Amino acid sequence: MGMLDEEVRTEADMRKSAELIVDTCFGVEEDDVVTIITDDRRKEEAEMVAQVVSERGGWPIVMNNETQVSRAMKDTHFPMVPPRNLHQAMVTSDEIIIITNLEWANRFAHVSAVKESCLANARIGSVEEGFGRWTISVSDIEKTIVNARNAVAMLEGARRVRVTTPGGTDVTVSIEDRPALEVLPRKERGKMMGPVPLWGEVAYAAVEDQTNGRIVIDGNMLGIGVPTNVESPITWHVENGRYKSIEGKAEATKLRDIVHGVEGADVVAEFAFGTSDFSPLGSPSEKGRKGTVHFALGDNCNCYPGGQNHCRLHLDGVMHNATLEILDSGKFILKDGVWQL
Repeated sequence: MGMLDEEVRTEADMRKSAELIVDTCFGVEEDDVVTIITDDRRKEEAEMVAQVVSERGGWPIVMNNETQVSRAMKDTHFPMVPPRNLHQAMVTSDEIIIITNLEWANRFAHVSAVKESCLANARIGSVEEGFGRWTISVSDIEKTIVNARNAVAMLEGARRVRVTTPGGTDVTVSIEDRPALEVLPRKERGKMMGPVPLWGEVAYAAVEDQTNGRIVIDGNMLGIGVPTNVESPITWHVENGRYKSIEGKAEATKLRDIVHGVEGADVVAEFAFGTSDFSPLGSPSEKGRKGTVHFALGDNCNCYPGGQNHCRLHLDGVMHNATLEILDSGKFILKDGVWQL
């Protein structure tokens, strides 16, 4: 991320990105009340977005949440729940635009304030890194959305899927009676938050007691202080929906220490895959990239339709070059990381 931040961004480039966020991704309209959550590093981006919101006739308020963001990034157990003033701002807003450290935003997605904001019919999402440098177009965003919806159609009524990877993953998951969650770069009212504009994702609350097999994380792993990919694979051995062991080197030890003793953190709560050609690999954005699959330990009740597991953590782990088979039909969404639809 540091190299990107050091590159010069012209005001015109910043404005172009802000307009994409405001007009295409969030569809801000006249008289909309917009809460923009930011941190110290990204406040210049937040201010540019606020300027464009104001020009569109909206009412932007920028809330700098640096204290919570910085403390949570140093300590995975530090509360993600926002203070009540921010919570109140969120649930009374038409749009909530989160321009912070992206890992923090991804973890923040799993708090009750986000769920309540969706129930209040807000549009909510986070803004990915690279503001002022994206080359993505509106038509590219539409392709990401079409990919997701084609995959959801193929998975309609499916009960079980199998994921394998060259890294050693071989796991079966039940999604029976669990509706799909589309996490798309064009935000809709009342729909779950996710990053924009590069990201695309289809996610499910995994049936909590029916995931079995081996999950090998070789990409990004939230919550362990690694902003890129893990240096060594982390293997979850899973039986009846719960990990029985987490194996690997130092990063695996860190993950074990973080989830140890946290109620509900042993449950494989989420199964998801990317639908975008633009989410950059080697970052928290890679969960939205085609060819990746990710699973999460912890909470699935605040975000995912039908989810039953309550937990104060939600930690995603990514695997690359995945094969994703629908066992009911024998059809594939991914083969060796290649999109099949």
